[in-house]
Amino acid sequence: MTSPFPFVDKKTAKSTPITPVNAEGFAAWLKQQDERTRNWVAASGFKAADGSLLSLPDDKGGIARVLFGVGKDDSLYTYADLPSKLPKNAAGYYIDKKMSDDRATQAALGWALGSYQFTEYKPSKKRDFAALVWPQNADRKAVKATAEATFLVRDLVNLPANDLGPKELADASKKVAKAFNKASVKIILGEQLIKQNYPAIHEVGKGSPREPRLIDIRWGNEKHPLITLIGKGVVFDTGGLDLKPSSAMGLMKKDMGGAAHVLGLAHMIMSENLPVRLRVLIPAVENSVDGHSFRPGDVIKTRKGLSVEIDNTDAEGRLVLCDAIAEACREKPDLIIDFATLTGAARVALGPDLPAMFSNNDGIADALMKSAEKVQDPLWRLPLWKPYIDMLGSKIADLKNSGSGGHAGAITAALFLDKFVDKDVPWVHIDTFAWNPGSKPGRPEGGEALGMRASYDMIKEKFGQAPKTPAKKPKAPRA
Repeated sequence: MTSPFPFVDKKTAKSTPITPVNAEGFAAWLKQQDERTRNWVAASGFKAADGSLLSLPDDKGGIARVLFGVGKDDSLYTYADLPSKLPKNAAGYYIDKKMSDDRATQAALGWALGSYQFTEYKPSKKRDFAALVWPQNADRKAVKATAEATFLVRDLVNLPANDLGPKELADASKKVAKAFNKASVKIILGEQLIKQNYPAIHEVGKGSPREPRLIDIRWGNEKHPLITLIGKGVVFDTGGLDLKPSSAMGLMKKDMGGAAHVLGLAHMIMSENLPVRLRVLIPAVENSVDGHSFRPGDVIKTRKGLSVEIDNTDAEGRLVLCDAIAEACREKPDLIIDFATLTGAARVALGPDLPAMFSNNDGIADALMKSAEKVQDPLWRLPLWKPYIDMLGSKIADLKNSGSGGHAGAITAALFLDKFVDKDVPWVHIDTFAWNPGSKPGRPEGGEALGMRASYDMIKEKFGQAPKTPAKKPKAPRA
C-alpha cells in the first residue's frame, strides 16, 4: 500500500543541498554569500519564514541549493513536508548542517513519515517522493523499523471494515509474526472462546456473521522479561443495540486502532531484537446487530470471574479487553500495555493529538512520560481516581460496563479495566484516537500511530538490556 522509503545511500556531486535557515540568523548567513545569491534572494522576497522554500539556480538552469526556513529546527516533523514539496531528484537531497546522532535520526524519520500515502483504492494517485541522502550519523535501522511500524498502523486503520474484518486482522497479525524468527501465532475462534473461557469477547462479537477471535502472538527468549501488549480489535463498532447515530458511526472502521498500535509496537520490538519476551493479545470482533447481539441489561461472565451488567452495548471495547487482561495477568508479566480507541471522553478532554494514559505504577508512568517527551510522541497522564469506581456500581452484578451520570468517562473506563489487573502487575492503559482529523507535515489525514513510539522507547530504556540476573519488577504499584 505504501511506497518504498525515499532515501539515497550516499551523497554525490549531483545531490542537492538543503540549507536550513531561520529568520533570526538569515541576514548574517546572507551576508556571507556571493552577490548573485544575495540578488536572487532579494528578488524572491524570501525571509526564511518557517516552512518557506527557495531554490537557488545553478549555471545550467538547475537547482544548486534549496533554502528552507526551519525556525528552531528541533521538531521531528521539521523536514516532513519536503518529500512532497521538492521536485524528485535521483541523486537525492542532503541536509547541509551538522547534526547530533539523535537529531540526524529524528530528521530522517520525519522525512520517512512524510512519504506515506494510502492509495489502495486510488492507485492512479500514487506519487513519487523526493529522496533524502541518509544523514551520515542517522540510525538507519531504527528509522526503518519505526517508519514501517507507523505505516502498518496507518494502513490498518485506513482500511474500511468490508476489507478488514476479524479474519483479516488475524491475517495481518500472522504476517507481522511471520517476518520474524521464532514468532508464533495462536487463534481462538468463535465458540472455542466460550469453551476456553473468554466469554466477554464472545458476547461482543456474537452478533456479527464474522466470528470473533482472540489473536495470541508470542516471541522471544523465555529468560527475558515478559512484556504483554493488548490491543482493542473492534473492526467496526455500530454501538450494538445501543446503536450509534450516523454522525458517530462514520469513523468506526478505526475502532481497531488499538490492535494496529500493538502490532506496530511488536514490529518495532522484534525488528530491534530487544531482549524481552513478547506476548501480543488482540481480541478481534465486530460489534454488530442481529438477533444474537448482547443486550442492555444482560449480565455477562468474564474470564476473571467478575460478572458485568451491560449498561450500554456501545461500551464494548472494555469488555473484550477485560478478558485479554485477565489472561495476560495469569503469567504475571513484568509489564502490560493496552492500547484502545476507548472513549470519546478522552478526546473531549485532550483532543485528537494527545492520548490519555493511565497506570497503576508511578515508576512506569514517569518513565513513559519522559520517553514521550524525548521522542516527541506526547501523552497525558490522567488519574485512576478510585472514588469514581462507585459510578460503575450494579445492584445485580459485580459492576456495570459504563459509568452512571455521564461524568469522567475516560477515567471510569480505565477503572473498569483496572478491576481485571492483578495488583502486583505493572499496567499502562493508553486511550488513543488513532486518527488525524486533518493533515499536517508528516501526519496526513487518516489513521495515525499515537503513543507507540513513546511506549517503545520506554520499553527499550526499562528492559532493553539483557538481564544478568532474573528481571525485577518495577516499584510497587500505588494503592
